[in-house]
Amino acid sequence: MIGFVKGTLAEKGAGYVIIEAGGIGYEIFVPANSAAYLSSEGDEVKVYTMMSVREDDVSLYGFSRRGELDAFKKLISVNGVGAKAGISILSAFTLEQLREAIAFEDAKALTKANGVGKKIAERIVLELKDKFAASVESGMESAVISDGEQPAAGGGRAEAVAALISLGYTRGEATSALAHIKDNDLSAEDYIKAALKNLI
Repeated sequence: MIGFVKGTLAEKGAGYVIIEAGGIGYEIFVPANSAAYLSSEGDEVKVYTMMSVREDDVSLYGFSRRGELDAFKKLISVNGVGAKAGISILSAFTLEQLREAIAFEDAKALTKANGVGKKIAERIVLELKDKFAASVESGMESAVISDGEQPAAGGGRAEAVAALISLGYTRGEATSALAHIKDNDLSAEDYIKAALKNLI
């Protein structure tokens, strides 16, 4: 098993890079928005990898962050989502955007990725929303600085989810209500007020 590859970016093509490490050129499929793909030939890069072995093919998939690799593994665990679709989704969204889209049950957003239709997007949300919800909330809450600085974008949503759950709503009800709110820079109080209107 190859955990990661670190070396020189020797070449890149449509959806892949070739990284030279120890005299070997590793062809690795990567998301289009990954740091490795956006680097210039000759740069030193590092990608965390997963090897896919099939009867007629052995492929490496690489990601700039362990979190992206973990998200990729979760995506391809969903029935009907192959490696190609997983890479496509991670090319269309940052890790944080993907986590939020799934946690807040925004299946429509996922269809922006090439090759991902409505049914597949809904299946991804259904099967992965609980796995991503906790990481979204913990990530947002850790971004809130206690010394008076403004919380990072999205913090209001996390606080709103927690508040709605404390009011007796389920996590699914809270995230579903918030998914209908398109503004991304509201305060927690405004998110709660808007969500409650959707829950009436």
